[in-house]
Amino acid sequence: MSRRVAIVTDSTASIPTDIADYLGVAVVQLGLTVGDEENDERRVPHADLARAMREDVPVATSPPPAPAFYWCFTDAVARGAEAIVSVHLSGALSETCDAAREAAAELDVPVYVVDSRLCGLGLGYPVMAAAEAADAGATAQGVLSVLDRRLRATTEMLYVDTLEYLLRSGRVSKTQATVGRALSIKPVLVLKDGSLIQLGRAVGPERALRRAVTHARKRAGDQKVDIAVEHFECRDRAEWLVDELRMEIPHVRRCTIEQTSAIIGAHAGPGAIGITVSPV
Repeated sequence: MSRRVAIVTDSTASIPTDIADYLGVAVVQLGLTVGDEENDERRVPHADLARAMREDVPVATSPPPAPAFYWCFTDAVARGAEAIVSVHLSGALSETCDAAREAAAELDVPVYVVDSRLCGLGLGYPVMAAAEAADAGATAQGVLSVLDRRLRATTEMLYVDTLEYLLRSGRVSKTQATVGRALSIKPVLVLKDGSLIQLGRAVGPERALRRAVTHARKRAGDQKVDIAVEHFECRDRAEWLVDELRMEIPHVRRCTIEQTSAIIGAHAGPGAIGITVSPV
C-alpha cells in the first residue's frame, strides 16, 4: 500500500498477517534462538517452542538488527513514503527501538521511532489505528497524535502459569518465584511505564484470571473498546476468558483471540495469557 506516511512495527505487536497486509503495516521480525537454532520468530512453531521450554532447552530472544530496519525503511521510501512512523515494544523489555533509531539516522526522510511502552496487541491495536489514520491521508503529526492517544489509553495485562520463565529472563526475583512455586500463586502483571509490575495475585488460575477480568472492566468503563486475549498454547482457557470479558465489558467494538508472539511466549512460558483493553 502506497501512502505519504508509512507505518512500521515489530513482530511482538501480534497483528495477524492478513490484517497487516491489508493495512499496509510493515512488520520487522525479532529473533528467537531455541537450542543452537536461530530464526525469525515467525519460523518457530508455538508447539515446538513450548515443548523445548518444558524440556529446559535454552531459549533466547534478540531484537532485529539495524539493517533489517534500514531496508524496511528504504523500501517504504521507494514506495512513495515522505515520512515513517516506526512503533515498537517497550524499550524496558527490548533494544528494538534502539536498532530502529540507528537505522533511521541513515535516512534523509523523517523517521519517528516510538517506544510504545507496551507489547502484544496492546501495541498492535494502536498501530492499526495509526495505519488507518495514515490511509485516510493524515500527516505524520496527525498519525502520531492518533497513536499517542491510543497508546496512553491502552492497558496490557499478563497472566503466567508459572513464574519460572520470567525468573529465567530476569523479569521477577528469585524470592518471588520461590514463593509463587510453594504456594501455587498465580500472578497478574500489568505493563506500567514500560515495565512489568504485579497487579495482583491469587491461588489458582481461575481466581487470578477473574482478577484480571475485574481490572479490565474497570479500565474499560463505559468507553467503546477493542479487547484481545493472546495465549501461549492454552486456547481453551483463552476462549473461556474471552467469554468472561464479553459478559463484563459493555461496549466491545472488536474482540480477537490470537496465539501470542513467540517472543513474548519465550519469556512468559507455556500457559501465559495476555489481555488487552484499548479504548477506541
